[in-house]
Amino acid sequence: MKKILVVIVAVAALASCNDKSAEDKFTVAGTITNNPARVVYLEEIPMTSMQPAIVDSFVIEKNGKYKLQANTREATMYNLRFDQNQFPVAAVINDVSKVTLDITFSKENDQFAESYDVKDSKASLQMKNFMVSFNTKLQEIFFNSRQADSLSKAGITDSSFRVFEEKVFVAAQEAKAIVTDALKKSENPALSMFILSYYQSTANNPGYNLEPMDKQEVVGIVNEAAAKFSKHEGLASIQSSIQGMIGKLAPEISLPDANGNQVTLSSFKGKYVLVDFWASWCKPCRMENPNVVKAYNKFKDKNFTILGVSLDRPGGKDDWLKAIMQDNLTWTHVSDLQYWQSPVVPAYKIEGIPYNVLVGPDGKVIAEGLRGEDLERILSEVVK
Repeated sequence: MKKILVVIVAVAALASCNDKSAEDKFTVAGTITNNPARVVYLEEIPMTSMQPAIVDSFVIEKNGKYKLQANTREATMYNLRFDQNQFPVAAVINDVSKVTLDITFSKENDQFAESYDVKDSKASLQMKNFMVSFNTKLQEIFFNSRQADSLSKAGITDSSFRVFEEKVFVAAQEAKAIVTDALKKSENPALSMFILSYYQSTANNPGYNLEPMDKQEVVGIVNEAAAKFSKHEGLASIQSSIQGMIGKLAPEISLPDANGNQVTLSSFKGKYVLVDFWASWCKPCRMENPNVVKAYNKFKDKNFTILGVSLDRPGGKDDWLKAIMQDNLTWTHVSDLQYWQSPVVPAYKIEGIPYNVLVGPDGKVIAEGLRGEDLERILSEVVK
């Protein structure tokens, strides 16, 4: 089964809220201590490609002083990189025209900054503080996870093992709380999207035991930022790219039911229809089915129905019908039994199942990817 991928916009690079019609100069300057590098580079990370592009370089003076500049119209995130370093040493957001950034390395390791001090840029300082708090919590999660893993490998699963498991769980919740708090305090869309993307990329690493935000959460965060910074072109583009099908006409579906009769999505026009993509072989789908059944029973008498679209394999008709009976799915079902080769997959850009779209009486998509409590909550809001 394909892994459901949450589409996240920029990794550490998005524009800010300046309403500038012409390019301005952005300057980063400061002092570098205990690093043998000769040249420091300023990298801009364009929103369109997400590939770092060098926009300026400076031969570091003997006293460690440097000064870098870039032309900018909308604020963007920038990396500083040294000639001999594999990774960037710091990042800043150009929410002001000039940022002071002093970087100190340890004498034993010239690859990573021991500390850096950012001045004059509120967004850059908030980003630094977020990184310190969040990464400290990640270290806590990593340490306790290793302790729990060691006990498990040793065959110890008593209270001492559960203590470390509980510590991992609590720390993971606290890490997400740090993200939520940082997002609330953010006054810059570049910072907000950095926080969001940093959390998602970290949460997708199973070693940290973090739960990634689902698509609805991500869309909500982006929508809130886009509303707050309504004139920000980059954020508007991001919002459009992650909205998916919401607000658009649902692509037509015409597939056979169990008796071979063609059923079309358009035949349900005038009703609210949850188009539910699933399969008998999909364990997460089967686990989600009780939530779908509950929602159907609650709203079926309120101009609402469900169209089940199965991605079962060729020759899997018996398994498909058996699953319908076992899970008590008493609504209309269709399938061409073509697995991922079904035409509905590209039409709805399905990356994994379970997946669904809620279609309004006018045939337009109201919401997508509704699972668990979100399904009933959204239906309660729109189906009267």
